[in-house]
Amino acid sequence: MAELKADVLVLGAGMVGVSAALHLQKRGRNVVLIDRHEVAGEETSHGNGGLIECASVFPYMFPRDLGQILRYAFLRAPQVRYHFRDLPTFLPWLTRYFLASSPQRALHSAMAELPLIQRSLIEHEALIAEANVPELLRRSGWIKLFRSEATLAGAVGELERARQYGVAGEILDTAAIIAREPHLTGDFSGAIHFPAPGFVPDPGGLAKAYSALFGRKGGRYLVGDARTLEQSGGRWRVATLEGTITARDAVVAMGPWSDQIFAPLGYSIPLQVKRGYHLHVKPRGNAVLNHPVLDTDLGYLLAPMNRGIRLTTGAEFAHRDAPPTPVQVERALPRAHRLFPLGEPADTMPWMGARPCLPDMLPVIGKAPRHSGLWFDFGHQHHGLTLGPATGRLLAEMMTGETPFADARPFAAERFG
Repeated sequence: MAELKADVLVLGAGMVGVSAALHLQKRGRNVVLIDRHEVAGEETSHGNGGLIECASVFPYMFPRDLGQILRYAFLRAPQVRYHFRDLPTFLPWLTRYFLASSPQRALHSAMAELPLIQRSLIEHEALIAEANVPELLRRSGWIKLFRSEATLAGAVGELERARQYGVAGEILDTAAIIAREPHLTGDFSGAIHFPAPGFVPDPGGLAKAYSALFGRKGGRYLVGDARTLEQSGGRWRVATLEGTITARDAVVAMGPWSDQIFAPLGYSIPLQVKRGYHLHVKPRGNAVLNHPVLDTDLGYLLAPMNRGIRLTTGAEFAHRDAPPTPVQVERALPRAHRLFPLGEPADTMPWMGARPCLPDMLPVIGKAPRHSGLWFDFGHQHHGLTLGPATGRLLAEMMTGETPFADARPFAAERFG
């Protein structure tokens, strides 16, 4: 086979990689998107709550409350689970996560990411319009339910803090909750409705729509093994089913698998994963869920997806490739049945994915320090769907010499030494 050529190879066709490919293409680059799957959006981008979280100013940091930490440690909280056998691997990372979650450092992370969060829905709206899939964006916002006065009060305090950064939220009593969601039942202390975030009823479908747009604009999508990446003669090459392809630049956008590229190249970046699960369940009778609803105290979210009501779980700390252990789904399901009229599962088994996380809950975006033409765009924690188009734009601006719309220094790989 003849060697194929391009300007840029983007490794990984999830929301982050596809978005980067589109933004580079828009700036005149000949881009090839490479993934091990035949279609885009089959991994982490497929499984989430579907929220474009433009109201999530503060990242998910390690808790500072001792009681909450102990509940997590003794597996008494539904939001977090871990595998004892993997604890030695995770403890050093969790220590870094804890240290990065001090009030001062957490605020630094929040302010670094704020320009990306504020652009997230705007960038998605532009791509959705260009891809001609308006049905994949709903402007309903989402509802955060509370069953205790203490957690409600804490969330109201966080909302007041977030208001100074433009976040809108309405505090709901029980009557207001039922007015918005007539089919919910339970004892609620209250809720907060965040009206601004977008909701995507098929996240994997949105990644595929963006990939199709990339193809219509002349982009090439090839199936290949990113682990074959190597540099030779000032160019990067990867083996694909259609032959070897080379380019001057390569972008690592492989989410939780990005370490398969950067680690062999000698980079020590503390990437870990938080695994998560989802299960689609059919609504019973004529029951309708109008918004994604987070049952905060019980640790699961229900979202009205095209395939059914998607139940998503909290975080599981385990090795990325360990067999699935969907205990959180099994425990959440009966609780969800009591909250909303659910029928039979639409899936034969729960789906499992992995959220790629750095200790400071910021992605790595920018140039690889020691390799010419190598670029990083991974580690988007819980916000890959939200931030993909925004970080794709930021990366493309850096790669093409434009003035970046946000300060990229906090996302540099060099911050880890």
